[in-house]
Amino acid sequence: MREAVLNRIKVEIKKAYYAHTRYKVDTVFGLMYHEKSITVQELSKYLRISDYFIELDEKHYFIIFAHTQQEGVFKAAENLLYNLDNYFNDRSTYIALDTFDVTNSHTIVINRLMEILKETKKNQLTRIEDENILNENI
Repeated sequence: MREAVLNRIKVEIKKAYYAHTRYKVDTVFGLMYHEKSITVQELSKYLRISDYFIELDEKHYFIIFAHTQQEGVFKAAENLLYNLDNYFNDRSTYIALDTFDVTNSHTIVINRLMEILKETKKNQLTRIEDENILNENI
């Protein structure tokens, strides 16, 4: 991962932690894998207006589900999958979600999301998972 991208993610995670500490606003971080090429402009059409993403490479995107609690993030992720499935007419998108925890460094957040995504891609029945999939593999 490029240093500039990593620094940007670090800043966004710090901003989310600050907002939580100061205003009690939750955020959920996600990592999306999409097999086919998609432009940043096209992807932005399918995110909620409060959410945003950082392109890691042509197939991976770090997503910030801002002002969202863990319970609500699955619906947002399902809507994103639904829209991308319809647009591309395929099922090549996977989303990993990690519970908001201000004690986790940006490195831990990214590593957990990568591990969750790896496990999610192994299962053909579901394409959205959170850290509970890691607990099942212990």
